[in-house]
Amino acid sequence: PAKVEAVQDWGTPESVTEIRSILGLAGYYRRFIEGFSKIALSLTQLTRKSQAFVWDEKCEKSFQELKRRLTSALV
Repeated sequence: PAKVEAVQDWGTPESVTEIRSILGLAGYYRRFIEGFSKIALSLTQLTRKSQAFVWDEKCEKSFQELKRRLTSALV
């Protein structure tokens, strides 16, 4: 329960390093998250060197969906 609460309390990432950290943790559980690569695509694209860090609505939706799936009972 404490770990679930920690994931639910994640704030919006403000750097590429924070996104990599989140994707690293989420990636560990990717086999339990159906469609993980599609959900995380917009976040993964932000980690590219050629991509400017611009947090938009699409990124926010992906982030919230990953959090929701990581904290659901099925995981």
